[in-house]
Amino acid sequence: MRDVQNDRDHRNLPIDKVGIKNLRYPIKVLDRQNGFQHTVATINMYVDLPDRYKGTHMSRFVEMLHLFRPEVSLKKITELLAQMKEYLNAASAHIEVSFAYFIEKLAPVSGAPGLMDYDCRFLGSSNHDNKTDLVLEVMVPISSVCPCSKEISKVGAHNQRGQVKLQARFKKFIWIEDMVHLVEAAASCDVYSVLKRVDEKYVTEKGYNNPKFVEDIVRDIAVALQRDPNITWFSVSAENFESIHNHSAFAHILSGPPPVL
Repeated sequence: MRDVQNDRDHRNLPIDKVGIKNLRYPIKVLDRQNGFQHTVATINMYVDLPDRYKGTHMSRFVEMLHLFRPEVSLKKITELLAQMKEYLNAASAHIEVSFAYFIEKLAPVSGAPGLMDYDCRFLGSSNHDNKTDLVLEVMVPISSVCPCSKEISKVGAHNQRGQVKLQARFKKFIWIEDMVHLVEAAASCDVYSVLKRVDEKYVTEKGYNNPKFVEDIVRDIAVALQRDPNITWFSVSAENFESIHNHSAFAHILSGPPPVL
């Protein structure tokens, strides 16, 4: 049968990324406590397309993913990127793997267990020189108390939930749990899935005694990352879903431009 994708294209325009998006697929992720954790990912996969080809072979992305049975780890993603380039005759390959990651978290006083879910992504690219770029991203819910509100109020202070997005490049393996804990330590207080009354008292008082602007949160995280010799690049942003305003407060620190692959 005729392979239309391999027909000559005469517009002389290469395509930087072509592939598939929003493929839901079961994966397993390295879990520090349990070895592995099974979850469901949404996966985007792309390769470059030279100007001479009319199209790429879309079905090969899914076929290769099925044969590879993905495990989200540095080694496996690097191998998968190499396989994509070989299988699709491409010079560069890119993959984005988004998934929910669960960590059991104990309430701070009662010790009641509960599962917290964190939205995570692995971003991987490999260029024509076989240089691989890997980024781990975590989205961490937090709570914050406004320092200004506490300063000017006779009683109480406004507080809110927020969200921190942390992306990092690193020299060697880094645990998702470590990135989550680093972010939570910079907040006024953690967010929990299960709290008894004694725990609610604890988190309320802890947050009140540890007020943070979004500026404080991203700076504290950035300082901790700068001190870590394993981290080569990072991007950290915090968004507070304000409880007394109809808008959010936002801050972002970028350690430097990302490498171009």
